[in-house]
This record gives sequence, structure tokens and C-alpha cells, in this order.
Amino acid sequence: MKVAVIGGGAWGTTLANVLAKKGLPTSLWVREMEVVAKINATRENEWYLPGVKLHDALEVTGDMAQTAASADVLLFATPSQFYRSVLGQFRPLLPKKPVCVCANKGIELDTLMTMSQITEDVLGPLKPRFAMLSGPTFAFEVSREMPTAIVLGCADKKLAKELQSAFSTDYLRVYTNPDFRGVELGGAFKNIIAIAAGVADGLGFGSNARAALITRGLAEMGRLGKAMGAQPATLTGLSGMGDLVLTCTGELSRNRTVGLKLGQGHKLMDILRDMRAVAEGVKTTEAVHALGRKLDVEIPITDQVYQVLYKDKDPKQAVKELMGRDLKGEM
Repeated sequence: MKVAVIGGGAWGTTLANVLAKKGLPTSLWVREMEVVAKINATRENEWYLPGVKLHDALEVTGDMAQTAASADVLLFATPSQFYRSVLGQFRPLLPKKPVCVCANKGIELDTLMTMSQITEDVLGPLKPRFAMLSGPTFAFEVSREMPTAIVLGCADKKLAKELQSAFSTDYLRVYTNPDFRGVELGGAFKNIIAIAAGVADGLGFGSNARAALITRGLAEMGRLGKAMGAQPATLTGLSGMGDLVLTCTGELSRNRTVGLKLGQGHKLMDILRDMRAVAEGVKTTEAVHALGRKLDVEIPITDQVYQVLYKDKDPKQAVKELMGRDLKGEM
């Protein structure tokens, strides 16, 4: 199986390196030619994944045709808001019925589409076979071969088994789940709650607040998932609860970091300007806020995060309004 990994951020570089070390023919497409040159010269992605030596067999290029040539699988790890554009650029190079695996987590802002919906929209006549790779993963830990479990959402059982076997190693355990919609929603939604958890930490709150946000955030995720056809059990698994726990508590979480600085009084534009990588939850919050209104789904934590991010609401006031909502039963 030849794999083309599209996107040279920390996660794309890590996944490409995992596959190359396993012995699969793997190419990594990176948009910035200066980064391509630097990686090929040093065998290290110093900008996004410093300190990790890349396998000699990993081909790194900025040439789309070279990347896609004879690839059996295209694994996309671009920021979700750019996925449509990049996929469209690769479209003329793809075979009929291409295999597209998404490792990016988000909802497209302009259309409110998930990654699987965008794939179908852009490649429709090519009839793509789709899979979603998600779960509690920090690239830093996977790149250092620390034990990690992840889930592959794919409705095609045969393809799911092939990809599971290809991507699994003695430190990266891949589970399969036919509910790709639930897998992609969990991976996107958890970033919003991670921002909320960061805000709580920035305000100096304790473990009680964080646990409440994780649990009630899971409830919001479940309501939106149900409205969009996801299976409830999926959202209690690796891409839902698993990724929630990681991104709401982990020091390496970019989305939690955004929330932390907001809670400490920093302005969003200043926070984003100083960040090297994309915090997907910022745009996803805007998209899910709109989805909630469109589908008439109650998502109060998301709504307050949206107000803090885009309406300059005082985080303390957002907490006050969340805690002061009408009392109700848990279920």
C-alpha cells in the first residue's frame, strides 16, 4: 500500500513518519517549498515537529503530481478550513474511486459540512471511499512512540480492515468503527470544549469545573451527534470521550491553550498571532454554533464559547450565565 500524506504540520509529518518506519512506501506533501527543502536537508521538520528525525525512506515534496502518483491512499492532515481547496487541487490527479482518509478535525465554516461531506461534494463523480482517523493523539507523543489508541471510522468493512492493518504498530493501536459520522463529529466538537476547559483553568478554577465541562460537553456532543445521524456509543469512545479528556487536560492541547490565555485576559487575535499551528476549535466553534441554531440543538457551552471568542464577552460573565441557567434533570 502506497500512502500519500497531504499536509506537513506536526500530525501529518508524524503519521507519514510512522508509515515510512513501518516500511510502507510513503510520500509527504508540504505546501511551503522552503520547509520541503529544509526537511530534505536535515531530515527534520524543525518548524512543526522539532527534535524528531524522519525516516530516510520518507519522500518529502511540494509537487502534487509526484505525491499522488500511483498512491493507493491519500491521507489528509491539512487544517479543516483548507481541506476543500487542497482536495480540489488534487482532484485531477486522482484515480476513479480514490481512498481518502481524513486526519483533520473540524466543520467547514462556509457550508457547515463535515470532512466526509466535503469529500463527497468535491469528488462526487469519482465515488471516493472515505475513512476518518481520530482519537486522543498528541503528535509529540506518537512521534516518540508512546502508546496511543486511535479509531478509524469507515463504513467499508474490507477497507477498514486494510487501513487498520496498515496504520497499526506496536505503539499505535487502531480500532475500527463503521460510524464515520460519529468519529468525525467527536473529533471536531471536542476542540470547543477544550477551549472552555482552558478558560476555566485561566480563571483559576479547579478540577470540579474541568470535570463538569468534560461531562456536560459530552452531553452537548451527543445531542448534536444524534441530530446529525451519529451513533451515541461512538461518542463515548476514543474520538468522543477519549479526545475530550486529552484536549481538556493535556498541556500540549492548542485549543486548551487558547482558552487558558483567554481566561487570563489575552485577546483572541493576539493569541492566534503568536501560535505556530492552527487551533481548529476557534473556527469549529463558529461553525457548530451555527449548526446548533440550524438543527435546533441545545449547546449552551458552545454558545458561551462562541460569545467569548467572537463577541468579546467577559469569560467570567459567560461562566455566570452557564451556572445560572434554569435547573433541570441530568438526562
